Amino acid sequence: MAEPSEPSPVKFICGMIVSDVSLFDVAAGPLTTELGPIDIASDVMPFDLTDYYAQQMGAPLYRKLVAFETLASPERLVAVKCRTNAIEADFAAASPPDRPPRPINIDPGYVAPAKLVLASMKDFAHRIYLGRGVYAEVTLFYRHGKWLNTEWTFPDYASGRYDAFLTAARSCLRDPPGEARQ
Repeated sequence: MAEPSEPSPVKFICGMIVSDVSLFDVAAGPLTTELGPIDIASDVMPFDLTDYYAQQMGAPLYRKLVAFETLASPERLVAVKCRTNAIEADFAAASPPDRPPRPINIDPGYVAPAKLVLASMKDFAHRIYLGRGVYAEVTLFYRHGKWLNTEWTFPDYASGRYDAFLTAARSCLRDPPGEARQ
């Protein structure tokens, strides 16, 4: 019989979507308060494989991903998703009336050696309920040196455009600074 054990620490990430790229830097403040210093950031990329958010957020939209230096237990995902929702609500409350009602979308998740897990407040067949209204899904798998998608992987994640960022985040888990590979 297997014995319970603590999970290995993971690397938390946040994917942000905006129409005003200046909000990426503004959002970094409350995100680092919650998750610690940012140590990896992607380039700003077009978010152009779906128009799902255009009505709420305007267009064109841009995506940036950030990863946080401090490794943490995956069980923090519920608290992190609730906090990122509160940050989004703060941005919406401060948005001028002539701007779209949702200035930023913040999608938290984590990278583990074998997967990328993203949090959601929406239930679907492939999502597992974690608590406090938060669900989790394995969005990508890492196998044989590459990221593999599933039938439910979001188009932008399935495109491969984030693979270099995710691999850099994953490398922090595989060979943390100051520690020899075991």
